[in-house]
Amino acid sequence: MTAIATAETAAPTDHQVPLALSPTAPSSVGPERLSGRDKALFILAAIAVVFALKWAQSFFVTLLLGILFAYTLNRLVVWLELIRIPRAAGTSIVMVGVLCAIALGTNSLSGQIQTILDQVPEAVNKLSIGVAKMRRGETSTMQKMQTAASEIEKATSEATGLAPPPKQRVTRVVIDPPGFKLGSFLLANSMSAGALIGQATMVFFLTFFFLLSGDIYKRKLVRLAGPSLSHRKITVRILEDINDSIQNYMFMLLVTNLLVALLTWITLSWFGLENAGAWAVAAGLLHLIPYLGSVVTAVVIGMAAFVQFDTLSMMLLMGGTSLVIATVVGYFVTTWMTGRSAKMNTAAVFVSLLFWAWLWGVWGMLLSIPIIVIVKVVAQHVEHFSPVAELLGD
Repeated sequence: MTAIATAETAAPTDHQVPLALSPTAPSSVGPERLSGRDKALFILAAIAVVFALKWAQSFFVTLLLGILFAYTLNRLVVWLELIRIPRAAGTSIVMVGVLCAIALGTNSLSGQIQTILDQVPEAVNKLSIGVAKMRRGETSTMQKMQTAASEIEKATSEATGLAPPPKQRVTRVVIDPPGFKLGSFLLANSMSAGALIGQATMVFFLTFFFLLSGDIYKRKLVRLAGPSLSHRKITVRILEDINDSIQNYMFMLLVTNLLVALLTWITLSWFGLENAGAWAVAAGLLHLIPYLGSVVTAVVIGMAAFVQFDTLSMMLLMGGTSLVIATVVGYFVTTWMTGRSAKMNTAAVFVSLLFWAWLWGVWGMLLSIPIIVIVKVVAQHVEHFSPVAELLGD
């Protein structure tokens, strides 16, 4: 009996916290105890992961977009379940509602979008004329400078009694750039549009199936965490924190982008810019891309103002106003909401933005913050990754 009691006392139970996961117990493996071989293997593994992310960009981007949209729409499906609507029916209702909302918004702005497309040839013509005027101005300025330099050289030669050097004949070789081929341009853009439509379709079906599955993957991950109750609790806590962080981030994006679109529409309508609604929607969508989206919006709106008013002052005024709106909303509202939801270090967020933009381009800029939020949540609950959580925290 004594031996059995001793064995039972020595055997760990599911309710006991393992030594490696105990918050007060020292970690058996830490960064300072890694050998040179382990460090080399870690570096090689990191390079392999980066290469795999770059090589399979289309797959990972589509997968992450589907997961983000599923997290965002999951609350609606859960609410429908609370009112006794089955999950399959609730998922179908939510996805059909999203498609109807997109179609309704596109239809309501189709007239303004068509007007903008009809004005593109006129805009290109005006911009070409403006660029030609600027080039003529630069040419005349250079000619004046060359004439002044020749006169100074002639006066200097006469003052010193030297004959002016004979004029040398300069042969200019003009290389004509290859002409613009409209067929190639349309073919390339049609292929890009087809790829984008295909990717959007895959994201739609991924979102639908993730919503339809519900908590199946969550329960599978909890079972994969092992038989220990402490491991399962940590896994559940990580998944819940990731769920809350992503949903808060997506809600923040919705609020800030709607605010940018609303303020842009009010401002452009007050200035009298045509198709203000379409430009406001474009400003809200481009605001999804950190930093770069605001600059592109300012340039495009400035060009539209130049085409309509044909003055440089209105171009600078409207482009600058849209940039100010995006900056103010991004600096105050976005920073405040991000700080409350994720408590992220600004420098770490910017470094993550640079890395994912280098890796995946525009898609990386869109997905960088959700990815870094997930990394921070996981690092907060895994003891060996606590330095990463410290670096990313505010």
